Amino acid sequence: MFDDTIAAIATPLGEGGIGIVRVSGSEVVKIAKRIFRAKNKNWTTAGSHRLFYGHIVDREGLVVDEALLSYMQAPHTYTREDVVEINCHGGIVPLRRVLELVLGFGARLAEPGEFSKRAFLNGRLDLAQAESVIDIIRAKTDASLKLAMSQLKGELSRQIFSLQHKLLGLLAKLEAVVDFPEEGLEESAAAEILVISQELLSEVEQLIRGAETGKIYRDGISTIIIGSPNVGKSSLLNAMLREDRAIVTEIPGTTRDIIEEIINIRGIPLKIIDTAGLRETEDVVEKIGVARTRDNINRADLVLLVLDAARGLTNGDRAIIESIEEKKLIILLNKVDVEVIKIEKSEVEQLASGRPLLWISAEQRTGLAELEDTIVDMVMSGRTTSSETVLVASVRHKQALEKAASHLTEAISGIRGKLPLDMVSIDLRSAWEDLGEITGETSTDELLDRIFADFCIGK
Repeated sequence: MFDDTIAAIATPLGEGGIGIVRVSGSEVVKIAKRIFRAKNKNWTTAGSHRLFYGHIVDREGLVVDEALLSYMQAPHTYTREDVVEINCHGGIVPLRRVLELVLGFGARLAEPGEFSKRAFLNGRLDLAQAESVIDIIRAKTDASLKLAMSQLKGELSRQIFSLQHKLLGLLAKLEAVVDFPEEGLEESAAAEILVISQELLSEVEQLIRGAETGKIYRDGISTIIIGSPNVGKSSLLNAMLREDRAIVTEIPGTTRDIIEEIINIRGIPLKIIDTAGLRETEDVVEKIGVARTRDNINRADLVLLVLDAARGLTNGDRAIIESIEEKKLIILLNKVDVEVIKIEKSEVEQLASGRPLLWISAEQRTGLAELEDTIVDMVMSGRTTSSETVLVASVRHKQALEKAASHLTEAISGIRGKLPLDMVSIDLRSAWEDLGEITGETSTDELLDRIFADFCIGK
């Protein structure tokens, strides 16, 4: 438990029906008594996890706002400390006034993620579960929410704890063999440790293989729509969004800046960007847009190149295709609803070099289902999608697993090379520590500060 009491606004700032000021620590009752006038005068003895009606008052006893106060006693709270949440009207002014009063009577402003950090340090959550909280808040699709919820429920942690438990068993066996060499058990113990280490390495590698899938569901795929001016890029964005998000005209160069949206494609968040048309131009503003387009191409995971089927392939189109060699690319032959198709499919296929080539009409919104199928196949090809598989979504977790795999590989090599078992135990212990970074068992203060700094204040 901590000595101080923290407070923060736990809901987004702005106008809303309800706003919440969250307070956690040993002084919550004392502070709440100073500012809350409840209809039930004995609210502190009425029992935990109840909601009380009353008013927030200032130092002079003047009413600041009408409010509901929830009182939750430790240890059955998010932080395992006494917690009070003040539900007042959701305007900026009443929320800030309530927070100022709470701070004025002894609480301090919480740091980003400090409520979740206390939940971890007080044993309410392990580190992987605490990190999942921010993933739940930032989830863009049902699939990413489901992944974050599975981590909050401890599915990843249970698998990590199981691996660590097996490693501790190996370390105990190694210690016994090293301490009692006269028993002559080293050879048989080495054979058993080799088998179990190989099994552990296989389990760790399976988690690593699922990490790319988890990252896709968690972070999404950065997708950029490119092409020459007036080929239908903005129309494609609108068609995929099922709404008129981008301005569409027959005038080339309408899109000057970057437009970014999130699209849900079969549970995969697509961070899709509509860009300025790629062409040489003297227009200063359009030139900036073109430069931004080229910069975003370099950072994108997937490129959707739109060509005008009614116009035919231009030298500019050819140059764009030839310039995109390393990226995942889908070529879209747009405007197939027109009477005359001038583009030569064979020439485009030759330039595409085996990459997907689809006929679509962004205006008529045809071919979109095939486009979505192609995107999913391209993004998820060869990756784990089984609902029974625990998916790793965090880059930090993947890096810890890769370190553990490396140390297990070294241990296996050491056993095969007949190294002394006390040397093998160094790698096995390092693997245990690597896995502990995921759950927080072996985390440092610096690591914790870095993780929780990414949280919002109030969570």
